[in-house]
Amino acid sequence: MNIEGDIVLVYYKEEPGVYARIERIEADVKPDWYRVTLTLLTIPKQVITWILREEYINGDIFTMGGNSMRLEKVESPEFDDEEEDTETEDDSTDKKDSKKKTKIVQFKKKD
Repeated sequence: MNIEGDIVLVYYKEEPGVYARIERIEADVKPDWYRVTLTLLTIPKQVITWILREEYINGDIFTMGGNSMRLEKVESPEFDDEEEDTETEDDSTDKKDSKKKTKIVQFKKKD
């Protein structure tokens, strides 16, 4: 189930439209419906509240104003040392030396 804090991709008419973060999921006055508060990750950000069933929160298609909509959870990428494992045997540097080659770029504020 999508939960508070999850990032979702909002589909509009079967096309990806906008990313959003689920801020709150609260029971609505109607049984089996929930008030879902989303922050749309746009510039500027927008906060909206939709009343949805649990199935819709979890990715089933629903309609809004006659248009199909869907929420798809965005999985966070997993970061591990797999990239280091892709080194070839011809590479003469060891893993410690390859980490030293990492270049850090700082952003400088223009005056």
